[in-house]
Amino acid sequence: MPVYLVGAGPGDPGLLTVRAAEVLAAAEVVMYDSLAEVTLLDLAPATAERIFVGKRPGAPMPQEEINDQLIEHGRAGRRVVRLKGGDPFVFGRGGEEAQALLAAGVPFEVIPGVTSAVAVPAYAGIPVTHRGLSTSFTVVTGHSRHAVDTETNWEALAIAGGTIVVLMGVAHRAEIAARLIAGGLSPQTPVAAIRWGTRPEQHTTRATLGDLGVVDLQPPVTIVIGQVAALDLTDPVGRPLAGRRVIVTRARAQVSELADRLQELGAEVVQLPVITIADPQDAGVALRDAAARVSTYDWVVVSSANAVQRLAAELRDARAWGAARIAAVGSATAAALREHGLVADLVPERFVAEGLAEVFPEGAGRVLIPRAQVARDVLPDVLRAKGWTVDVVDAYRTVPAQPTEAEVEAAAGADAVMFTSSSTVRYFLDLGVAVPPIVACMGPVTAQAAADAGLAVNAVAVESTIGGLIEALLRALRIG
Repeated sequence: MPVYLVGAGPGDPGLLTVRAAEVLAAAEVVMYDSLAEVTLLDLAPATAERIFVGKRPGAPMPQEEINDQLIEHGRAGRRVVRLKGGDPFVFGRGGEEAQALLAAGVPFEVIPGVTSAVAVPAYAGIPVTHRGLSTSFTVVTGHSRHAVDTETNWEALAIAGGTIVVLMGVAHRAEIAARLIAGGLSPQTPVAAIRWGTRPEQHTTRATLGDLGVVDLQPPVTIVIGQVAALDLTDPVGRPLAGRRVIVTRARAQVSELADRLQELGAEVVQLPVITIADPQDAGVALRDAAARVSTYDWVVVSSANAVQRLAAELRDARAWGAARIAAVGSATAAALREHGLVADLVPERFVAEGLAEVFPEGAGRVLIPRAQVARDVLPDVLRAKGWTVDVVDAYRTVPAQPTEAEVEAAAGADAVMFTSSSTVRYFLDLGVAVPPIVACMGPVTAQAAADAGLAVNAVAVESTIGGLIEALLRALRIG
């Protein structure tokens, strides 16, 4: 079993390569640095051992010890992923690790990553080469005093021309600028310093080479020096949420689609899961009993994707539904049904219980409603009034989650919070986190719960879907 030396890319999780994702998904051990995006670790199995081997200030792990651990786990036949920011062979010391594994006779595979030297400038709208401005680029480190004073001939780089990309050079930027000017570069040479490149909080500081030493910069920064640094080839409407921090309060297992959509729009997403989905108090006894006779019902009415998943898990396959017709409260619930090969017979135009109650036919048969243990009785009450015999069974419970201290701290100073249910409102407020200026709610029921709790609701999704919630947020922020 080889040891995988894997490049994690510069920060945007979408830049992880397909091959890197494949080996992470099968990893037994993940040895990782101080990654710009720690959520990449979630791609590894929950059973995988995660070992931080980054260079923490004051307690750095020696490279020799990292090499020894790679060899030890590799010899034990474990599937090891050595996850590094950027590319493992671009100032990542991946070459040293490869040499150690080679000498020890441990098989390994190098999986290149997208390097920040090219990706970060690109995300800032700066091509490292551009016709008429630069036909070459040089990538150099400014991390250590030895690298600045001895290892790099800065004067020669100034004479060579082209674009100069400096990684890890914030601390020594004044000396670097002075050496390049001494080599012949004009003090007016454009400079772009990009902090947190490729991430939602990316910020570009533009200056000249003469000013570089006095510009206020805090790492991590990628410094681009040359005529291309004056370019700004970014689409101002392509990432309308760039620079905005948005709190998502959904259960951890359900957050991915909403978080992905927000990140695509440029937002910095703070995942603060305040709820989790648990078994009902009867441990699912009533649900299993109803599932065993689901084909005896005339209708099955589902009002959430959670109810669909819980009921489907108790059935052998779609044939168990028999002739029972299915009603879904909205498009998201209907989509969850399709994942199990089922098409809803009835979906209202208004994605709320009242909307489904309005269009549900009158009748005299039996209806099954699997739902959350605590839920409004609007739907079963109206259906009974229409002549149906209604069985309501608890399919799951929504209970408070335990966000980590880091997740709670990350929520400070956010621009917006998104609530997808009444329970997310209640449990968010229990955390004592400061409420952001913008409160966005999925649907009128959630909005009412927020208002009842004393919150000023700025955005309500017209359509109770993820897309509708995001559109409401953009309107509240006066974007689009």
